[in-house]
Amino acid sequence: MFKNYFSIALRNLWRNKGFSAITIFGLAIGMTTCLLITLFVTDELSYDRFNKKADRIYRINADFFVNGNAFKERYTPSQLGPVLQQEYPNVENYVRFIRQGNILVKKGTTTLVEKNACFADSTLFDVFSLQMISGDPKTALTQPHTMVISERMALKYFNSTDVVGKTLQTDNVATYQISGVIKDVPDQSHLHFDFVRALSELPESRENGGWMSDNYATYVLMREGATGAQLQSYVNAVTKKYMEAPLQKMTGSNFADLEKSGGHFGYNVLPLTKIHLYSPLADEAEPSGNIQYVYIFIAVAVIILLIACVNFMNLSTARSAGRAKEVGVRKVLGSQRSSLIFQFLTESTLTSFFALLLAVALAILLLPYLNQLSGKHITLEAGYFLWLLPFLLVTAGVIGLLAGSYPAFFLSGFEPIKVLKGRLNSGFKNGWLRNSLVVFQFASAILLIVGTLVINSQLNYIRSKKLGYNREQVLILGNTQSLWIHARNFKNEVLSMPGVESGTMTASLPTDMSLNTNIYSKDAARSAGQVTGVPEWYVDADYIHTMGMQMASGRNFSPTMPSDTFAILLNETAARLFGFNDLNEKYLYADGSRPLKVIGVVKDFNAGSLRNKIPPMVFRLRENPRVMAFRIHTGNIQGLMAKIKSAYEAQPGMSGQPFVYSFLDDDFNRLYIAEQRTGKIFISFAVLAVLIASLGVFGLITYAAEQRTREIGIRKVLGASVTGIVAMLSKDFLKLVLVAIVIASPLAWYMMSRWLQNFAYQVKMNWTIFVLAAFIAIAITILTVSYRAIRAATANPVNSLKAE
Repeated sequence: MFKNYFSIALRNLWRNKGFSAITIFGLAIGMTTCLLITLFVTDELSYDRFNKKADRIYRINADFFVNGNAFKERYTPSQLGPVLQQEYPNVENYVRFIRQGNILVKKGTTTLVEKNACFADSTLFDVFSLQMISGDPKTALTQPHTMVISERMALKYFNSTDVVGKTLQTDNVATYQISGVIKDVPDQSHLHFDFVRALSELPESRENGGWMSDNYATYVLMREGATGAQLQSYVNAVTKKYMEAPLQKMTGSNFADLEKSGGHFGYNVLPLTKIHLYSPLADEAEPSGNIQYVYIFIAVAVIILLIACVNFMNLSTARSAGRAKEVGVRKVLGSQRSSLIFQFLTESTLTSFFALLLAVALAILLLPYLNQLSGKHITLEAGYFLWLLPFLLVTAGVIGLLAGSYPAFFLSGFEPIKVLKGRLNSGFKNGWLRNSLVVFQFASAILLIVGTLVINSQLNYIRSKKLGYNREQVLILGNTQSLWIHARNFKNEVLSMPGVESGTMTASLPTDMSLNTNIYSKDAARSAGQVTGVPEWYVDADYIHTMGMQMASGRNFSPTMPSDTFAILLNETAARLFGFNDLNEKYLYADGSRPLKVIGVVKDFNAGSLRNKIPPMVFRLRENPRVMAFRIHTGNIQGLMAKIKSAYEAQPGMSGQPFVYSFLDDDFNRLYIAEQRTGKIFISFAVLAVLIASLGVFGLITYAAEQRTREIGIRKVLGASVTGIVAMLSKDFLKLVLVAIVIASPLAWYMMSRWLQNFAYQVKMNWTIFVLAAFIAIAITILTVSYRAIRAATANPVNSLKAE
């Protein structure tokens, strides 16, 4: 019996090749999108789960709001981890990291810049699941000046992983003995370890003071059965026990005083597996994801798959007249309705499995494109198919049954007498359910179109917004700290080159996401309410001019005034925070130092990302050669870069040192790489959604034209124009698109308003976005419908009437 159903289903699919192709291709596109998004979402949700104890590991983040200024970061005092383990039995272990970032490593006669370097406790291997290739994890980080490196770094520097006992020179001054080699950390990790040095060599890691100094990323491993809520209560208790007194001494306020004024001072615990998607911090060690985007992509996958299923239902019910006589004859010959339902479900399921085969092939072809858009390295490895293949088969079966259920019950319900007498009315106008499904299709497509337009508008707004500094034509040189005492000479040499307008040495750039915070008070006594933590930037006298910033009042630092060593600049937000309406004898105090005179106010500028509001800032005069920035103006950038590189390498001791550079506008754009990728992915999915909807409309207009062949012939004989016939066939679809626009527009406005709340500075959604989305939907509908309608309208009426 099943073989018979299968054979009939294949014949029907082959007999209606056009409709079958549209249905299969539409379903395949929907399944392909769903499959690609499933791979993307699975990758995002799998971060850090390679750790065997992942469900018991937590990171502790700082969260302060003191005297009107908020501050959040992923650092804690050095003693927090050790004290938690000593005082609470449920804390099994901890590990601390410091100085996470780049490192200089010497290879032969050259020095290379490497990422993913840090200092860590020897307990690293007790907390994280890092597979050791060579070396002993129990002793690998117990001795000073020892280092654990990753497998790829071992192969890069030694062409072997058997390197325990060998040495590497780092940062031009320190030599480390390699004590272990670990397997490369999976891509799905919020931290990657290529060079891990023993934290025990840093004296500050063993000090008992400094509870108010947050410098360490602290991860805590809880015992089996203990919860994150318990750890949070422990952290709260330790914070109150050890930090309230230093806080009151520093700020003049205790915890109760802060709470009365609407502030707080504490640390929050965040599960390891939620760091990548749920972290509220902008200064993560590596670019993080966003759970909102995961939800958005899941919704997009469901929407596109539903659009494809709706296509199937629409085309199946639209072809009802073509199958009506078949149903009538079968019923007269004794077929039960259940047998007909099974026959139609067999056809729909078979169609779904054909679409699945095509979808898998398309997904394999498009996976590199998805990796390029998302910045990932997703591969269809054998392990994926252990769960992916059953998932795909079940999905195809469910889609076939769901998408084919209504057509099956609809077609099998025809009354044979009416069918055989030709009384079946299956015109397009009477298909209210089919029309509703078309509205759903286009409403979903319009949602994606609006989403794409809003995301691109926001990105364009970010790129064009005046930031308070000029990021164009600013060259950033890294690794300039290696110049040491020769830094100023090198800076002056570059300034003498044609095409270089100005230059500065600094440790802070407007594109930096991490800010160093210091405690400032309006009075030396640190009275309650007069003290707050403010980001502190060390700059030289050329910084403001080089960055294209403007003074709101007062003056800039001057290299000819030695007293400016004890002077400071504020930005406008800081001036408002401290209540400085003028600069007449205004002072601030920090670290028990002499009074720091406020000599100028810098106009506000956006530091870091536009997701955050402009923070208060204090600028202090100090040359710091961590980076150098030069404002250039030349038509021969390559020639100028060659001169600067030559001057850099000619400095004493700089031969073989890496010449690291970037441009400030590129650094700024990298702050929004997640949004840029999301925008590109959204565009791709929106195009797919519109394509699927267009395929459905094309199939429906084809069917409508076939059903009205005689009417079109009579109208042409009576003098109807091609334009009139095209308009007649098009207006029903345009009405449905207009209904979809009315439904989708407010929903799209609400959803994108929620997304824009992620940005402190955001584009305003005006009516032009929705008009443009409506125009795109209408234009696509007209183009799709007109192509088939014109063919029907230009057909010879003699042929259609002769057939009748």
